[in-house]
Amino acid sequence: MYYPLSALLIECLILSVVQKEDSYGYEISQTVKLVSPIKESTLYPILKKLEQNGYVTTYTQVFQNRSRKYYAITEAGKKQLLFLQEEWQEYRDTIDGIIEGRLHHDEG
Repeated sequence: MYYPLSALLIECLILSVVQKEDSYGYEISQTVKLVSPIKESTLYPILKKLEQNGYVTTYTQVFQNRSRKYYAITEAGKKQLLFLQEEWQEYRDTIDGIIEGRLHHDEG
């Protein structure tokens, strides 16, 4: 897709993914890549920030003799996701209104 994603929107996408089920970095990146060609150098700092803010927790699980770091949403993360979803809906509705000609700024 053509439009770049902000770090905040990527946070929203990540929290949305892990709300459905615990997930690991590669799996999360594949979902985010549906809308943006995200690189690991972008994804992992955002995951770390989400962990530092208490929005996700991590644990390690062995899969096919390899350790995977899984991310799980916390209660604080669920609240943050709800906030980000509400902000996204308002933003999207405003953008749609402008593009569709329903909204415009009247001067004077």
